[in-house]
Amino acid sequence: MWTKSHTIITKDVTAEQMWQLFANVNNWHTWDEGIEYATMEGKFEKGNHFILKPKGGPKVKIELIEAIANKRFTDLTRFPLARMYGNHLFKPTPEGLEITTTMTVKGPLSFLWIKLVAAGIVNALPTEMITQVKTAAQL
Repeated sequence: MWTKSHTIITKDVTAEQMWQLFANVNNWHTWDEGIEYATMEGKFEKGNHFILKPKGGPKVKIELIEAIANKRFTDLTRFPLARMYGNHLFKPTPEGLEITTTMTVKGPLSFLWIKLVAAGIVNALPTEMITQVKTAAQL
């Protein structure tokens, strides 16, 4: 199993604003430069899924396996012989909102999917999370 996390603390947004940003899957392309589009029908809730098309890659189905409004959500992407989990946590603290994204890859071919997908996601997190906060602050 491979796991990497990135955390930032900010006073610029609330957990509710961050939740609103992520729950509006169909607009992710407006703030995430790494994707062509993301589409979801229905609510941003456990059991639902969305389709994400990264730039330069094939579209993938991502399932929401946990969704607790304004607190956290976990998504699951299934690859051949591996699974990638994205855990997103919004935790109010006296210093500001603590935002943590943790990527985990499990399975016999995890080494391949880490190299092809997960490492790039993790390397982009510091910049992407700042963009997410800036975008959510305008909501």
